[in-house]
Amino acid sequence: MNILDKIIQRKKEEVSISKLQVSIQELKDSAFFERKTLSLKENIKSKSGIIAEFKRQSPSKGIINDKISPLEVVSAYENFGASGISILTDKDFFGGSFEDILNVRNSVNIPILRKDFMIDEYQFYEAKSIGADVILLIAACLSPQQVQEFTQLSHESGLEVLLEIHTEEELKHYHSEIDLVGINNRNLKDFKVDLQHSVNLKNQLPKNVLSVAESGIYNIEDFNYLKEKGFDGFLMGEYFMKHENPAKKFEEFISNAAI
Repeated sequence: MNILDKIIQRKKEEVSISKLQVSIQELKDSAFFERKTLSLKENIKSKSGIIAEFKRQSPSKGIINDKISPLEVVSAYENFGASGISILTDKDFFGGSFEDILNVRNSVNIPILRKDFMIDEYQFYEAKSIGADVILLIAACLSPQQVQEFTQLSHESGLEVLLEIHTEEELKHYHSEIDLVGINNRNLKDFKVDLQHSVNLKNQLPKNVLSVAESGIYNIEDFNYLKEKGFDGFLMGEYFMKHENPAKKFEEFISNAAI
């Protein structure tokens, strides 16, 4: 069983427990559920293109940075030009929580991506209830039909969809209603990074699709290379979070990258 299989198995257990604790109606009655969402699609076109991530840890890297508050980091991300913010809500493997979004939602005015492993329609109501604007669909753990159904459900709630792919086979998960397509430079099963593989996949997408390079962007050269190859957005977390002061690192990156 690889790490993705373990995460999905645990996620199914989590969702089953959550359903018993909080009903969908209770989620719909939450303060943020009727909030008008913000568009990541539009922000990527008009700002830096960077979706800057708040991430404490990961299965491959262990603890990255667990000493700094989400609000301090994401406020700086916004101030220095991020197009959006990605916040991990998986607890067991990434050290995240719903509170990380809830605690910053009223303090930032750019879209927030709830980054998690979405496998059940219940999670989409959760995402809306905590103030997310965008959700992530990972092709590696969903069927093309599930992607289509979850996209429709997301749009009914005003949420945008970022579809993540990593293989040619997963290109079949794309359909015209998808808002953005993320191509993960890092293989979820063995964690190897291959930027050229991502470029090859991007070139097989329809020309009008907004593409986001995800993971494994370790320096400005990687960023500039991917931008030169036509990527519209860039999901980056570890590069900033591994530093003692992620906000300062982000500011330095913005000032030196080819944006």
